Amino acid sequence: MFEKIADSLRIATGKLRHFDNEQSLKKVLSELKKALLKADVHHKVVKELIMSVELKTKKGEIGKANFVKALEETLHETLATAGSQGFVYASKPPTVVLMAGLQGSGKTTTTAKLAHYLKQRGKKVLLAAADLQRLAAVEQLKQLSEQVEVELFTADTPQAVAKGALKRAKEGLFDVLIVDTAGRLAIDEALMEEIAEVKKILDPHEVFYVADSMTGQDAVKTAKSFHEALAVTGVILSKFDGDATGGLAIGLASQVGVPLRFIGLGEKVTDLEIFIPDRIVGRLMGEGDVAGLSEKVGTVIDEKKAKAISKKIKKGDFNFNDFLEQMETIGKLGNMKSLISMIPGASNMLGQLGDMDLENSKEIVRIRAMIYSMTPKERENPDLLNGSRRERIAKGAGMSVVEINRVLKQFKNAAKMAKKFSGKKGMADLQALMGQQQRGIPR
Repeated sequence: MFEKIADSLRIATGKLRHFDNEQSLKKVLSELKKALLKADVHHKVVKELIMSVELKTKKGEIGKANFVKALEETLHETLATAGSQGFVYASKPPTVVLMAGLQGSGKTTTTAKLAHYLKQRGKKVLLAAADLQRLAAVEQLKQLSEQVEVELFTADTPQAVAKGALKRAKEGLFDVLIVDTAGRLAIDEALMEEIAEVKKILDPHEVFYVADSMTGQDAVKTAKSFHEALAVTGVILSKFDGDATGGLAIGLASQVGVPLRFIGLGEKVTDLEIFIPDRIVGRLMGEGDVAGLSEKVGTVIDEKKAKAISKKIKKGDFNFNDFLEQMETIGKLGNMKSLISMIPGASNMLGQLGDMDLENSKEIVRIRAMIYSMTPKERENPDLLNGSRRERIAKGAGMSVVEINRVLKQFKNAAKMAKKFSGKKGMADLQALMGQQQRGIPR
């Protein structure tokens, strides 16, 4: 996330090695301006941002450290629009959320992502399908609700959906009700009238506008229109995994006057991240987001299970059932590029990752097929896999015996390595091994 604009900022600040006068500062500000415009930040926002950075830098001694500090402060001020951050619960449940946006913005998928985000945090969520304009919308939300494992409410009209869902949410003691509404290819009077009626019935605590980040500055115009009609309380940027450069996120909050609340980073229901200005600025400046990483990992990793796996590794009892469970955990963490960007100093690795997907890479898919072709006993005890069993597994997984043998060998070597480094001297041994590899010393 934000790797393109982060790269641009890094290149601009990289030219600040030696400068201590206003002429040098002007050159650097010119580079910064080019970087921001290239990242699709609105020209008005760029102008204001550059002026602010210049004034803040000149308040102190002109130099790289002061410039970087001024840039960080200005980015934070630009992103930190007054309003709530993340998800805010009503004092008395259910918290009612109205989802709005144009057709094709990713609104329905974002609705399911938000439900998954809340369910991970122990909340009971009810979804309501009030988008009856698009034929496939209700079926899409039905499939997504089953995937997320939350209840879905449907009815014949948007107004009936709103009334019935609100009643069901109260009677069923749900923590949150999220209502997906109809979108159009463009803003029109009929769309606004319908969603205004639904809003009046629901009296929602939150009105989230889903903005397609791929539409660039057009997203700002439509966000303003929805805000004027519905009093939007927050914006969710969708499709941030595509060619979006990140500039829209910087300018949207300040131009619309509504805080960014979440960002959608991919097609999976797990690919939704909370938008907190301090953390985003840290990632833009290459400083990572340790707090965000800890929070994300903490929602999917069970501490007791982690300790149990650690004990099994130390004993050398790690099996294919354990491996499957770990793969599922990785999948729940969501977009890997986003995770890497949270690690301080690791942002320069993002360009090398491409579209890396640890859950659905070809190799992982093949390994998963191989494990599913095993019997429960074989998964528990890989040592049972003799020649005839391997042939049967190969046929079931659509692989060759040679490939099965290679994977089994890799699995055993990885288990041995994990066991070796899980001991008291494990970290020292691992650091020594890495040092040898860096010096070109063979193992």
